[in-house]
Amino acid sequence: MAFLKELFHQNKSTLALLLLLALLPLLGDSALAWVLHHNRELLAQPTAWEMLLYFGVVAVAMTLALTHTTVVVLITAFYFNWAGFPGMLLTYMLAALFGHMLATTLDKGKLIRLLERFPKAHAVMHELRGDSWRLVLLTRLSPVLPFALITFILAVVGVPRRQFLTASVVGMLPRTLFFYWLGTKAQDVLLLIQDPDTGTAGKVLVALLLAVSAFGLYYLFTRALKRVLQKGVEKEHKNFS
Repeated sequence: MAFLKELFHQNKSTLALLLLLALLPLLGDSALAWVLHHNRELLAQPTAWEMLLYFGVVAVAMTLALTHTTVVVLITAFYFNWAGFPGMLLTYMLAALFGHMLATTLDKGKLIRLLERFPKAHAVMHELRGDSWRLVLLTRLSPVLPFALITFILAVVGVPRRQFLTASVVGMLPRTLFFYWLGTKAQDVLLLIQDPDTGTAGKVLVALLLAVSAFGLYYLFTRALKRVLQKGVEKEHKNFS
């Protein structure tokens, strides 16, 4: 309880930003749907330069949590078909990189310094950083965890950038492939954004990814906690020896 109180008082700006990152995509998706509703041919038959501009814009939008990544995938697939898939993967990497850089710049190590005042919490975070690749992979597998929000959290707890980038792309690949395929089959982009019909197979896939992510994260956290407690017992045993 003391940790949570101090976390709130010492990191109000960080927590406010986390809340903003969770809510902004909802507004961004609505704005995007409105733009496409009034400009249905906006992305039809784009030139190479227009595609490059598009991917640059959506990279910034995903970095700043202005839209959900799934919506971007659906729109990209609808307009560009499979020719746009490599650009989509590159956009993920850029958004993850920019988000990591932005988070570390804004937080400036405040959260880590706070954790150092709570040895057990800091020790658990230290153990989790040892499993950085799997930690990032499991958070990216989940279709419900917001991209920019998770990017921010993982960055401020000190996940190394290289592992963060590679695991982010690998973790998002299964659901990206599915929703990209779904976007290529759609007939109307607005209906696609408002209600993507994933079908039975899609619902099973989403449920499976959620289960793997949830149980995997639970396993990582409990294992990290057990290691911390075990090290504490060993340290006390040495002190009494």
